[in-house]
Amino acid sequence: MLSYRRCRDHAADGRRRRVALLAALAVWVGVAGPSYAQDEEESDPPPVSFGAGLQTSFLHRETDDADATDHFRVNSLRLYVNGAATSNIKFMVNTDVDYGGSLGAPSDGQRTDFQILDAVAQFEMSDQFNVWVGRFLPPSDRANLYGPFYSHHWAVYSDGIQDGYPFIFQGRANGAAYWGQFDKVKVSVGAFDGMSLTGAPSLLGAGRVQVDFWDPEPGYYLNGTFYGERNILAVGVAGQSQADNGSAYSADFLMERKVGDGGAVSVEAEWARYDRLGGYDPRYLTSDGGYFLAAYLFPNSVGPGRFEVLGKYARAHFRKGVTPDYDQRTTEFNLNYLIRQFDARVMIFVKDTAYTAVQTDDFQIGVALQVQM
Repeated sequence: MLSYRRCRDHAADGRRRRVALLAALAVWVGVAGPSYAQDEEESDPPPVSFGAGLQTSFLHRETDDADATDHFRVNSLRLYVNGAATSNIKFMVNTDVDYGGSLGAPSDGQRTDFQILDAVAQFEMSDQFNVWVGRFLPPSDRANLYGPFYSHHWAVYSDGIQDGYPFIFQGRANGAAYWGQFDKVKVSVGAFDGMSLTGAPSLLGAGRVQVDFWDPEPGYYLNGTFYGERNILAVGVAGQSQADNGSAYSADFLMERKVGDGGAVSVEAEWARYDRLGGYDPRYLTSDGGYFLAAYLFPNSVGPGRFEVLGKYARAHFRKGVTPDYDQRTTEFNLNYLIRQFDARVMIFVKDTAYTAVQTDDFQIGVALQVQM
């Protein structure tokens, strides 16, 4: 019994010492922590914001070599996290669910792997000097820099032209980039991991220059439209290159003008060439093409939102392949109902894709819903 009591007393002494040590540490943190924060003039940490985005659709699809199919799809489910360590050092983490397939090729609906979209440390010292490090969209065409949630039309990245640059997932790459905003000129340049993009060990270089002739567009990521909130006339050129592994380059254009009380007329266009780097069809060394998009946003509200009509025509050429050369022609029409711009919109779409050889013609009609918070 004496031995048991001694052990018990010894254990109690140990607990008292641990409690005292924890109390001392708490006092030290309580004193030292605020002192450090005051020295850095950051008494309150910047807030962390959370958000989410959902794209879901019903799709009727017809092809020449199979029976018509109907699908309900969850096209994208994104989670957003943004925060800051200081007023100049920030971070961004975005994820998406990879369901397999694409807009034009519905998956079996069973793949639900979460993937990293963006994981970026952002050093934003001024409008003219910003450095991003991690995984994000590299300098490229406007279509890549606005992505599906901020595009103007529904069937993005299905025309053989938009964002054919190489990527790990959803346009993203691992690397570092500088970008700066000089009034109405935006410049970005970066280096990215080539092995994860193309399998080649050398770094991939990327750059973009954009000139805004009317209202400037702030920030690194872009929009496909501003829904009449800005007058935009922007021209951008971009290019990527990897030693001994080819190059890709593009030129894009966006014009948007306010009309009446809340209406807008929009015109978007792009030309791109992928020469042994990127492209939609890996069987071909080169591809090139262009598209033209026009839209009209009606100024008058109907219920909680406004209607918009949109049309797009694209033509792409695939050359130097293991199968015969072919062309792709894509025509798309949208009737969009905008409740809260990119945060709540319904998009009725019709898309017809025709090929001169190799591929099978494809016709789609459906309705899509996008909600963000």
